[in-house]
Amino acid sequence: MNYYPDPILKLINSLSTLPGIGKKTAERLALHILHAPDTQAATLAADIIELKTSVKLCRVCFALSDKNICKICSDPSRDQSLVCVVENPTDMAAIEKSNAFTGTYHILGGTLSPIDGICPNDIRIDELFKRTDQGKIKEVILATRTNVEGEATASYILEKLKHKKIKITRIASGIPMGGDLQYIDQLTMQKAMEKRYGF
Repeated sequence: MNYYPDPILKLINSLSTLPGIGKKTAERLALHILHAPDTQAATLAADIIELKTSVKLCRVCFALSDKNICKICSDPSRDQSLVCVVENPTDMAAIEKSNAFTGTYHILGGTLSPIDGICPNDIRIDELFKRTDQGKIKEVILATRTNVEGEATASYILEKLKHKKIKITRIASGIPMGGDLQYIDQLTMQKAMEKRYGF
């Protein structure tokens, strides 16, 4: 790519550090930005700067927010007694898109993984326990992933909270709607059998 001037090469290199963006895509994006109207390029640059300076973590649930308290935690129509525990903001977004949940969230910022040296103090588990100590929460829904780390994290939280007068539930997991059994992985099949229900 020596045929491009240094400013273009620098932008290609910067863009290629983004997840899912290879050199060819980064090259295409850089050239698009170069040929875009000045106002469009300036807006993109301003939006990135605003993102970095304005977005923070909600003081209550640790969701991404442009205010101290996020939109969900400050919404009076949400059930403040119901807290869904997720690993990261993208998990929260997935649940929100379903329109199936009207409570609030607690974002851990990861999962327990002793092999990787990630202990309870490295994620926001203590903050969850402090929220439950306030006496306003009636149910905690554990919505961590069904991999080893997610299950270990859910088990740890359950163990710590089971002595409190709080209902602890786990989101259902198993065969997706329309799923073909022959293509289902072993862990999913195991969970589906464990979570089976009567009619």
